[in-house]
Amino acid sequence: MGMDEYDIIIMGGGIMGLATASALATRYPRKRLALLEKEPRVASHQTGHNSGVIHSGIYYRPGSLKATLCVKGAQALMNFCENHQIPTERCGKVIVATCAKELPRLTQLYQRGLANGVLGCALVGPERLRELEPHAAGIQALHVPSTGIVDYTQVAHALVRIIETKGGILCLSTCVRQMVHRQGLFILKTSNGEMAARCLINCAGLHADRLARMSGASLNLRIIPFRGEYFELVPNRSHLVRGLIYAVPDPCLPFLGVHLSRRLDGRVEAGPNAVLALKREGYRWQDVSLFDLTEMLLFPGFWRMAARHWKTGLMELTRSFHKRSFLRSVQRLVPQIQEKDLAPTAAGVRAQAVDWKGSLLDDFHLIQERQILHVCNAPSPAATASLAIGEFIADAAAKQFWGHNT
Repeated sequence: MGMDEYDIIIMGGGIMGLATASALATRYPRKRLALLEKEPRVASHQTGHNSGVIHSGIYYRPGSLKATLCVKGAQALMNFCENHQIPTERCGKVIVATCAKELPRLTQLYQRGLANGVLGCALVGPERLRELEPHAAGIQALHVPSTGIVDYTQVAHALVRIIETKGGILCLSTCVRQMVHRQGLFILKTSNGEMAARCLINCAGLHADRLARMSGASLNLRIIPFRGEYFELVPNRSHLVRGLIYAVPDPCLPFLGVHLSRRLDGRVEAGPNAVLALKREGYRWQDVSLFDLTEMLLFPGFWRMAARHWKTGLMELTRSFHKRSFLRSVQRLVPQIQEKDLAPTAAGVRAQAVDWKGSLLDDFHLIQERQILHVCNAPSPAATASLAIGEFIADAAAKQFWGHNT
């Protein structure tokens, strides 16, 4: 009995792989398409552990993929959720400057928002800030009313329904263990037997670099996992936050720092910090993989990154082990929050690409080789931008694989 053969296989069942599969299945329903996910359910990792924010696109360098696809993707996501009866809320967000040295960066963010076409963003003073978030403290703020919230797991399951309706095959609990290219086909040896495809798209998130190397791609980067740890406000203190309250981010890092965000169910989360995870899917300090750790420590870019950002890393580590340190970051935004108001909640892990020079890649990063596309860096705002990124990858795939110009 011969192995199953497909026109295209997409590896990774997070929102990125699902959005890409949905776009391709919708455009090319006659092509045999399969999506592989190593877990028993989709959206098990980054998609299912994020903060649920629909970002506006205000942070990102004008002209970058993040800027272009986030603004486009946010509107597409809102429309998608409306069409599929998925609850959303445009709760808005404030980015708060708490000292004078943050004001130039806040102004720069405002200018980026204008350049990126973010609607309605405005610099506001303390009085207007108190109207928007009565308990927030700041000398100036950037109000971004277009920011919203959603449950991305619901979005993921809606995409699964589209893929299956269009004839795509979803293969869960299917881990790719080996890959060879022979006679115009990629032969994948998986935990559920062998499969073959003429074209591949790698959307494997935390393992994207490994699948790329498995395919023979030459990479100058590695995925470094960073755990984001969260606390949750106890229910009788959730009234202290109406929507989303963010600090002014460090321009040298692709992280947004500790913030307060309301979820659709009314819960308010505080976080995340960004500490090195000791396993690619290490949601707790106890989660350690000697293989993952050894691979990371043998990568020269890791040590160059550590030498460049050790002070920030030490601060994040302190916040992880000392709740009072974490609390101080939260109190800069909302002084009324006390230690007893914070209860630990689920963490997430971010797949951050780092190159050989130790630089943290700040934009989405795609590598195209032969009949394969690798999505090698797709951190936040990838969930927000997922539908737009899916279309973008589908365009690239159609041109590269089948010579179709879009």
